[in-house]
Amino acid sequence: MRFGPGDRRQFFRSSLGEWVDRVMAATEERIVHERYLRPPGALPEVAFLAACTRCGDCLPVCPADAIVKVPTRGGLAAGTPEIKVSVQPCVACTDMPCVAACPTDALSALPRGWAGYRLGRVEFLHERCVTFRGTACRVCVDHCPVGEKALALDTGGHPVLKAEGCVGCGVCVHDCIASPAAFTFHPVERV
Repeated sequence: MRFGPGDRRQFFRSSLGEWVDRVMAATEERIVHERYLRPPGALPEVAFLAACTRCGDCLPVCPADAIVKVPTRGGLAAGTPEIKVSVQPCVACTDMPCVAACPTDALSALPRGWAGYRLGRVEFLHERCVTFRGTACRVCVDHCPVGEKALALDTGGHPVLKAEGCVGCGVCVHDCIASPAAFTFHPVERV
């Protein structure tokens, strides 16, 4: 089989790109032993760990006090910012003060803001929701910072999660009155 000059170049580019992706994934597996939910605009984890100076400038500007530092047991991640949805979720600030406060590109401005960006993926488990057991509730809908684009009630008074509008901030997971919560949170992998 013969390759023309353009075909050969494309073959090497695609092969090199795949190789770099595999090396980054393997490096991340060796370096990152625990997954941390980073503030909005965070670089992929290995790049984030390299770029973050651990200055803490993003912590005091968070209006919800959702950003905390990874404790010393976090190894290479110690001192970097994380969000623990179960303790205090992100509230999807429109101006993202944490990003503005970052002196490096560890947290970078999102060109379209929250549009198209997901901090995590939220799943609704209707079998846990109290509204499906006859109890009226609208806590998740009332507390959702995105509003009806992400979470609304249907005509029966049951929550309807709209994945296309949900930014995955975790407020519904944290504030749900059901036990266990009717919402679960899954961080988005950034590689």
